[in-house]
Amino acid sequence: MKCPGCGFPESKVIDSRPTVEGNSIRRRRECLACQKRFTTFETIETLPIIVVKKNGGKELFDKQKLLAGVLKATQKRPVDAVMLVNEIESELQNTLRQEVSSTELGEMVMHKLKERDEVAYVRFASVYREFKDIDTFLEELQVLKERAGSVKE
Repeated sequence: MKCPGCGFPESKVIDSRPTVEGNSIRRRRECLACQKRFTTFETIETLPIIVVKKNGGKELFDKQKLLAGVLKATQKRPVDAVMLVNEIESELQNTLRQEVSSTELGEMVMHKLKERDEVAYVRFASVYREFKDIDTFLEELQVLKERAGSVKE
């Protein structure tokens, strides 16, 4: 690491510790030439994820946009929306795919919500699947009710 003071290309690491968020390492360094101390941060390089929309358009994965949708569905529900979105982002990064369809992304959210809270799931599904009328809504509730009944038996 090049010293910001004198430009010497070598330094030694004095201290390393993870940041509060846990997604990077903070390193205190000392220049081997002038003994000036400075701090660097080391982070994992991630590939940008492209979301392929239903209309064929493409846009960069926006964690905040996904979080906003999940927060609406989980409002006043016992679901940690930030953790859920972090899990999804991590899963997407671990696939090493550069593109994901918006449909696949929506299904991932619905699957995770269904596991955690059925009310939040129905809220999200009603927007995501564009329920057109009360009958469509009731059909989805019936499926959930039947699933819950088979789990209790």
